[in-house]
Amino acid sequence: MVAKLKILMVAPEVTPIIKVGGLADVVGALSKALVKRGHDVRIVMPKYAGMKHIEEAKPDERPLVVRLGGHESYARVWRQNLPESEAKLYLLEHNQFFDAPSVYVGPSGNEDDNAQRFSFLCRAAIDLTDYLGWVPDVVHCHDWATGLTPIYLNTTELNKPIGKAASVLTLHNMEHQGWFHRNMVRYAALPDSVFRPDGLESMGEANMLKGGMYHSTKITTVSPTYAKEIQTPGGGGGLHHILSARMNDLVGVINGIDETEWNPQTDQLIPARFTAKRLKGKARCKEALQRAYGLNVDATIPVFAVVSRLANQKGLDLLSAIGHRLMADMQIQIAVLGTGEAWLENAFRELAHHYPGRFGTRIEFSNELAHLTTAGADFFVMPSRFEPCGLGQLYAMTYGTLPIVRATGGLIDTVEKYSEYCSTGTGFVFDHATEDGLYYTMGWACSTYYDRPQDMRVLQQNAMQQSFSWDQPAQEYEALYEEAVEIRRAAFEPR
Repeated sequence: MVAKLKILMVAPEVTPIIKVGGLADVVGALSKALVKRGHDVRIVMPKYAGMKHIEEAKPDERPLVVRLGGHESYARVWRQNLPESEAKLYLLEHNQFFDAPSVYVGPSGNEDDNAQRFSFLCRAAIDLTDYLGWVPDVVHCHDWATGLTPIYLNTTELNKPIGKAASVLTLHNMEHQGWFHRNMVRYAALPDSVFRPDGLESMGEANMLKGGMYHSTKITTVSPTYAKEIQTPGGGGGLHHILSARMNDLVGVINGIDETEWNPQTDQLIPARFTAKRLKGKARCKEALQRAYGLNVDATIPVFAVVSRLANQKGLDLLSAIGHRLMADMQIQIAVLGTGEAWLENAFRELAHHYPGRFGTRIEFSNELAHLTTAGADFFVMPSRFEPCGLGQLYAMTYGTLPIVRATGGLIDTVEKYSEYCSTGTGFVFDHATEDGLYYTMGWACSTYYDRPQDMRVLQQNAMQQSFSWDQPAQEYEALYEEAVEIRRAAFEPR
């Protein structure tokens, strides 16, 4: 039996309070899963403007003193439980930095002050433990915005009770690292000695993620394959040498999904529920999807869907480039939902204009429409150039929507390639991020839909029978935490 642990999650975003990407989903769902397993989990994050699901939050009368920048700053602490969980949530109100409805762009309207904003979060997370009179066993930090937290534990806090806490840093996406002027070290009230090649310094600037990687007890990322990819020059964003050096402390843990939110049997955001054995409700969702995107209502035509940030990383430039070929050569419909790079948004708008009834584009983010699109489509297109884990393909398989993915990161770890000879698999996989690679794989899926309907049904059932709950990842994190705690405690034992 795993001993009960005290775990502090430090994060810039948490589902369902505020979300930019998959990081928020991981923090929210993992915290819930760990609490169910008996652990004392507490989450600290900024209190942004316009946050949802915080109606029950109550402010403390006593301010939190945050010591940085050569002076004392103050934050108001708001408390509530994470919705539908016993995990405790602490929201830090500091209007100078966080009084905006955006996570990574503050009240100044740009990202120039992110060094100060997230230095404040990291320092405040440390000071909060003293404020609460609660010392965690593990401080679990998420991505670059929390990268200073392990550095505090190893420097200014080393000889204090919080300094004995183990630190775990999860790398959700190596593309984002937190590069800032070296002056941030002084603002953060860290010793000058941390600005060195085996610390925060990187090409003369401060790199928050790099500093966190050097100082964390353990490092995780969100899939085993991505853990290997980021140790290579092409995947590590310039930090591959650090990860290779720390390979024994680097673990890839596949994300789960929140099955209370993403479950075709109980989902109240779709027009009909369904199961792997009774797919009639999925047909109703498909009809609703077609209407929502202005597509011709036709149950016999396969719908290929995209629910994504519209960006080159996601490989969606490949889809826009082959859009006319697909419309000319295949009897299919395409539905695109998302926002992102302006030129890609315009490219998908133009395709929808050229092919009314066959190509539908919604440039927006809507949770309700995301559920409908995932539930109603036949195929889910996710041709990412790199994908640390990916949640879209997990949601899609849960709803019997077969993913079309490139063999990278968490995509290859979670999608089993269809075999026509054995009628096995859960989706369609291709190797190279090229226009032809995506075109012919979508053609393969299209021919399977029309020519091998019995295989389609088998693949749908295979996909829907997969388990993507957080139970297994939570157990893996438990084991990781215990190992990190042992390592940290050993460092303080007399020699």
